[in-house]
Amino acid sequence: MLFLFRLISGVIIGIIVCVLGVIFCLFNPRNPKNVARFAHLFSFLFKPILGVKVDTRTPPNINIIGSCIYIANHQDNYDIVVAGDVVQPKTVTVGKKSLAWIPFFGQLYYLTGNILIDRNNKSKAHDTIGQVVNEIKKRGISIWMFPEGTRSRGRGLLPFKTGAFKAAIAAGVPIVPICVSQTNNIKLNRLNNGHIIVEMLEPIETKNLGKEDARALMEQCYSQMTTKIEQINAEAEQLNNQK
Repeated sequence: MLFLFRLISGVIIGIIVCVLGVIFCLFNPRNPKNVARFAHLFSFLFKPILGVKVDTRTPPNINIIGSCIYIANHQDNYDIVVAGDVVQPKTVTVGKKSLAWIPFFGQLYYLTGNILIDRNNKSKAHDTIGQVVNEIKKRGISIWMFPEGTRSRGRGLLPFKTGAFKAAIAAGVPIVPICVSQTNNIKLNRLNNGHIIVEMLEPIETKNLGKEDARALMEQCYSQMTTKIEQINAEAEQLNNQK
């Protein structure tokens, strides 16, 4: 019964938010500030539905970082809910072009200003880095990327691809890692799904790096995020055991 209630209420609320969001964005289409607005709204509305408590932590200097590339671990579809509160103004994501065809959500995803790429067209997909760099410089925005390239679904932090790091170096902007504790234990048929921790790490500068440094930068970020995820997983588990 709880599962059905959450599923039905989630679908209804999601459709309402997306429809109203599309109408709102039609008056201000492709404004990158809208991504953070709706990420925060989705997080606010859906955390109670999922039965989770999220502890978000950001660096004190987050407001003065400027354009950057945020990289986060990608576990499942709950990411938008648990990590939504840390999405900063003028931050957009990079997603598959096919997302635009998802009823209601896809239209909102496009109109809020996210970047769509055609992964089925290898020649266009190969130019993703150039597209990201151009968007950062032209629009003065930040980009949220998942360097694993796919959902980990409880398998831990998967190996990174180099695209985000090459783009950060080419654009001359910092990398800001974001770590989310384990979410694969969320069950829709369980009333209380416990604590989740989302922690944004300090920016890593790229201004003095060349494209040959992309792999070393990737390994540095992977190491930092692996350590931090292990730490916040243990902390979240301790909090959940205190229930």
